[in-house]
Amino acid sequence: MSEFTPYNPLDKRNLAASVAEALLERKPRPLGDVPRFDGAGIYAIYYFGDFLAYAAIAAANSKGELTVPIYIGKADPAGGRKGGGGLDSEPGEALCKRVREHARSVRGVDNLNIEHFACRLLVVEEQWIGLAEALLIAKFSPVWNTLVDGFGNHPPGKGRHAGMKPRWDVLHPGRPGFDQLQPRAENAQQIADEVEAYLRSVVPPTPPKLLAGDD
Repeated sequence: MSEFTPYNPLDKRNLAASVAEALLERKPRPLGDVPRFDGAGIYAIYYFGDFLAYAAIAAANSKGELTVPIYIGKADPAGGRKGGGGLDSEPGEALCKRVREHARSVRGVDNLNIEHFACRLLVVEEQWIGLAEALLIAKFSPVWNTLVDGFGNHPPGKGRHAGMKPRWDVLHPGRPGFDQLQPRAENAQQIADEVEAYLRSVVPPTPPKLLAGDD
């Protein structure tokens, strides 16, 4: 976009950027201490612990500013994926339930500590949820959204263990329901090495205040 291109505040990208900005301006809270509340929306999860492969993320977040998310996600209204879902879908407790599910995933593994995670949450009108999530993922390329897949997966149903174990569960074993899945070709150390290389190559994210001005 040229610097002389007319700015349209109602362009869907600019509207999504304003939603993303609102999330990044929210005060972080501990991932393990999310209260019950109504609403759907978007969220960002941050890490500042001592897992070696995430040292670059932890260092960026070590002063409490929380500038580098490890995961970006969304929670659609509870009825949004059903046939009658639409703009009038009742959200229920979609957002808090989704983030609490992530907290259970972290607590269930052997090499992560829930005390080393924080999150930002934003209740959003349904039509802007997916767009804002996509913009944030494109901006930050969080490692759990890109290289280490599977954190957002729901536990497989009973008897459904023919699928391959997600990379997230190879790197972080112990999550109930996932250890029975089929093994991968790569092991935890190989994935950890990939993570370290990936994080070394990632350019520091653009400050949140510049989201709306991207070309």
